[in-house]
Amino acid sequence: MIKVKLFSFFLFVFIYKPSFSQDFISQTIEYDGNTREYQLYIPESYSENLYSPLMFNFHGGNGTSQSQIAISDMRSLADDNNFILVYPQAIADPTDDGSLNWIFKGDSDHDDIYFIDAIISDLSAQFSIDLERVYACGYSLGGEFVYELLCRLNDKIAAGVAVSRTMGQYQYENCNPEHPTAIMTILGTEDYESNYNGVVYNGVTYYISADETHQYWADYNNTDYDPLEIELPDIDNTDGSTVTKRIWENGDSCVSVVELRVNGGEHDWPGSFGNMDINSDNEIWNFVSNFSINGLIEECSLNTETLIDYNLRLYPNPVVNHLTIINTNQETSLKINDIKGSLIHKFDLFSGTNIINLEDIPAGNYFIVIGNLIKKITKIN
Repeated sequence: MIKVKLFSFFLFVFIYKPSFSQDFISQTIEYDGNTREYQLYIPESYSENLYSPLMFNFHGGNGTSQSQIAISDMRSLADDNNFILVYPQAIADPTDDGSLNWIFKGDSDHDDIYFIDAIISDLSAQFSIDLERVYACGYSLGGEFVYELLCRLNDKIAAGVAVSRTMGQYQYENCNPEHPTAIMTILGTEDYESNYNGVVYNGVTYYISADETHQYWADYNNTDYDPLEIELPDIDNTDGSTVTKRIWENGDSCVSVVELRVNGGEHDWPGSFGNMDINSDNEIWNFVSNFSINGLIEECSLNTETLIDYNLRLYPNPVVNHLTIINTNQETSLKINDIKGSLIHKFDLFSGTNIINLEDIPAGNYFIVIGNLIKKITKIN
């Protein structure tokens, strides 16, 4: 494995966060001769009688678990969706002047992959964890570490999201996943610390481009060749950026590859700093929560459907909070009925891309009614 890396990134952003009824628990574990630390959050809704997903959230290079909490505090999401939350802490890299790195920059036999494996084993012995729903997200070097987990600890990690980082060349050459793997990236096109177009120096490629990163995972997962592209609403027109959502659908086991391309975005965690049109925390959970280590959690055939006779395309199905409907026909109305036929909601459906907010609808089966079309959808938490 190539051990040369170019950059360490650290950005600490102080952001006001509301108070929570529960706080993080500082945990330690002995691993590879070191006392390792991580911050653990158990949601208010946790019950030992119900298996809970596990989410890892990794800080950037030379960062800390606290700095990552400052930019991506997922406690409210964990409370609402009953997942256990872990912010691990990297240790000093002697090959990089003591920077706190997940992947050491020079020659070293240090390997944090198995540190994360040890945390999973330790927590599963203490709590009721759904081992088929272990997820990972990370910022910058933490995002690079997410690729490492998806490539090398793929038997434990169901899905992941990398923010502000493309894949390393060494990962591209050595990646060996074991199951269809849903992955999402959130990347800025003007990110000069983790270059969107990759990093090549003196003829040597250190990081592949965003396009190559997505193509690797699309090819591995056997998705549709061409991505569906959706321009998301420019909610904040003062942030100097917009977001294009690109989706490679219909992969094996109904997994998908998704990019939230931040046009004009830099080395950011959208929603905390940089682009404010999306909230990275929400996007991350809304994506990974659809998948287990076996692929799409609900009935695979329902994932995405093109309704040719009605000039409509809707996804995802099952849906967590937001249903996307692409309407190439005239404006119309959409009704959502429960299984007894009672009207739950009514929306206006415009020509183009429509994002239907279903956050206030309980989990269950429903019917979408558009004119003479009746389509069953499944809402999951």
